[in-house]
Formats: sequence, structure tokens, C-alpha cells
Amino acid sequence: MEDKIDGLPQEFTTRMREMLGAEYDAFAATYAMPVARGLRVQRAKVADWDAIAPYALAPIPWSPASYYYDEGMEPGKHVLHDVGAYYIQEPSAMAVAAALEARPGERVLDLCAAPGGKTCAIADDMQGQGLLVANEIVPSRAATLARNVERMGIGHCLVLNESPATLAARWRGTFDRIVVDAPCSGEGMFRKTPAARAEWSVDNVEMCARRQYEILSSAQRLLRPGGVLVYSTCTFSPQENEYLIARFLAAYPEFEPSALPAAVPGARDADAYMQRLYPHRLRGEGHFIARLRKRGDGASQIDAAACAPSKRDLQTWNAFADDTLARALCPNERIGDTLCLTPLHPDLRGIRALRTGLHLGRVVKDRIEPDHALAVRDGHGWFVRTLDLADDVSAALRYLRGETLDCPHKGWGVATVFGLALGWYKGDGRIAKNHYPKGLRRR
Repeated sequence: MEDKIDGLPQEFTTRMREMLGAEYDAFAATYAMPVARGLRVQRAKVADWDAIAPYALAPIPWSPASYYYDEGMEPGKHVLHDVGAYYIQEPSAMAVAAALEARPGERVLDLCAAPGGKTCAIADDMQGQGLLVANEIVPSRAATLARNVERMGIGHCLVLNESPATLAARWRGTFDRIVVDAPCSGEGMFRKTPAARAEWSVDNVEMCARRQYEILSSAQRLLRPGGVLVYSTCTFSPQENEYLIARFLAAYPEFEPSALPAAVPGARDADAYMQRLYPHRLRGEGHFIARLRKRGDGASQIDAAACAPSKRDLQTWNAFADDTLARALCPNERIGDTLCLTPLHPDLRGIRALRTGLHLGRVVKDRIEPDHALAVRDGHGWFVRTLDLADDVSAALRYLRGETLDCPHKGWGVATVFGLALGWYKGDGRIAKNHYPKGLRRR
């Protein structure tokens, strides 16, 4: 029998029929149905989502503070998206961070992190404590990842643009937990992204499997004994999923299956440590998740190195902080002309780092130009002066377009809407000169 679903490759549909058997017709029917859409609230920023939610939303059962939204809604255009109140993410993909179970104070690596949904969820689970490294090998995608980390107010994260092999050669045994959301053939996204169908081929599946194994081989070196490794893809191919995990376990006997903390409701479990998410079984796209543990026990290792600010840097910073900040906050590292507050991290010499912890501001002669990241960090009550726009969306949009606002005081301050920071301004007693980054401004 020949299967034809909206131009899907014949080899793909034949294999899916063999894999799913009696469930195949239900699976095939989903290609004529709307895709599921979701957003995850950044809990570190938003204390009471119900008080500011602009929409009535249904919860996603496998991810905390996550919700489905309807096709007609456009949450990406709301000012709450600009201020990092939530991250828009495919619902099934949200299950990966939940499987990792990152904890405060740990050292965690998201090895293939762009565009950043899993990184932001992991950061929330870590409650801003410990070291989170988000890496992406493709430069343009790494830049997007860095912007999302900044927008969501994450201050304990390093954003890198490196190959997994390079990190593995430098940072053996550094991490307590690692997630590898591997580049894949994308079969699980065929409903959501029809263009992915034209890129599919048997050869591409095989190429992806080879690349995924190489990435996992690097990841195993980066994980400490006793650490947890979560592997995921958005594809249905056994070559990229179960077969790959079996090959990895055979090659690295120091790894063992580790039971997933909870099955996603409606998931089709391959085993207690692996599960498949199918669109005909739940409201989400196709995904695969496996969880492994490295045998033994041992503390993660860091060969730390940092360039401390000079005495003059700290004097310049303190003059700014005394005038502008309501709470004590002190840089512990200078990178170029930027003062940063960084978690304890490995030596970054020779590593392409796009973002290192919380960027506080640039030293410009004898003054500080505050960084946008400091304004939007995941904290409240940090600033001496604020321009509270309450829930005035129109005023917030004017700010996001780079316009000036009326301002009764002088000096650096932060504009807020719904109690969340938009960015810096500098008041002269009459108006607030807008310091929202030009590259982020709305048109």
C-alpha cells in the first residue's frame, strides 16, 4: 500500500507504518490537524503569572509553568515577550529539561543549546545558583542563544560558540549534568515545519546519526562520574534514537540507563529510561528522550581562571552603584572593557565565549555605561530609580521603539511594565533619554 501525506517521503511513511502498526492511521491523520503551540513562563522573573497573563491558557502537564496557546494568539508580539516573562517553545521539547532535573548549585551543560528554550528552563530549575554553560557550534545560532539568555535575565550562564570536541579536550569531568539535544533529521517537526520534509533523505538520516554519536562521545568526557546525561532529538528515526543509544552504551560501559523522573502523559515508552512523544498521543510534536548515568561518584572539576577588576575599576563601579543600585552588587571579573559578575567557571582562554555571566557595564574612561543585561536580570528592587509604566502597554511600546518618556528625576534608572524591567533610561529632570539597545528596538 502506498502512503502519501502532503508530499512526505515514501521511505519515511513506509518506515513509520512498520514502526507504529495499528497506530499508524491515527499518526497519519495528525498531518491534517493544527500543530500545538506553547510558552513557558520564566519563574525567576514572574512571581504571579495569573496577575499579568494577557491570555487564558491551558497548562502543559509535563512542564512547570508552561501553557498551550491558540493559533490566533500572538504572544511573541506582546511586551511581556520583550521583557522575558516567557519563552515560546514547542510543547514536546519542554519535556527535555524536566528529564534532566537540574538543581541549584550544580554545574550543567547544554551542549547543543540554540535557540535557548532548554537553557532557559534549566536556568529556572537551577534558581540562578551554580554554573550553566550553553554552547552552540553555529555562530548565527549562538548569537540568537546569547540574546535569549540576556532577555530572560539569566545571570549565571556562559554562552559559548565551540565544537563539542574542543570542550571535551579542555574540560574533562567538569559537569554534573549534560543535555544533548542533538541536531537531527527533524522528522518530528514535519507537521510544524513543512520545509523540513524537502530536506529529508535516507542519507541525511545516516549523516545525522554519525554526527550525533560524535557529539555524545564528546559529552561523555565532559561528565563527571555519577553525573546524568540526557539525550534528545526531534526525530522518529531509530538510527538516531534507540539504535544510537544502544551503540553508545556498548562503547562506553561506564554508562548505564537512568530512569526518567516521570513519563510524559501519553508518551509511548521505549523503556524506563527512554520515551517517544508522538503527535497522535499528546498535544505536541515528535520527540525522543533518553536518560543515562555515568557510573561511579566524583566531584565535578574546574580549572578556574578569571581576570579580576582593578582597584580603579572597582572605584569607578562603586561610584555608579552607590548612585544607581538599591542593593550591593560587585563585579568579580573584567572581560575586555566590560565588568561582569560571573559564576566560578573553567578557563576560557582559547574558547569562543559570547556571554560570561551577568554583564554589569562597560568602563568608559572614568564612568560606567550600564549593560542591558543588568537592567533585565532576574531580580526585583535592584534600582534606586525606576519609571513605572504599570500595565500601560502603549507607553511600553513607545519605549521599545526607542522613544523618550516623561521623567521627573535625574540619573540612570530602569523603565518597568507589569513590574518587569524593560531597560535603562537616563533622566534629566524632564525626560528619560532612551537607552534600550538599538539592535532590539521595535520598528
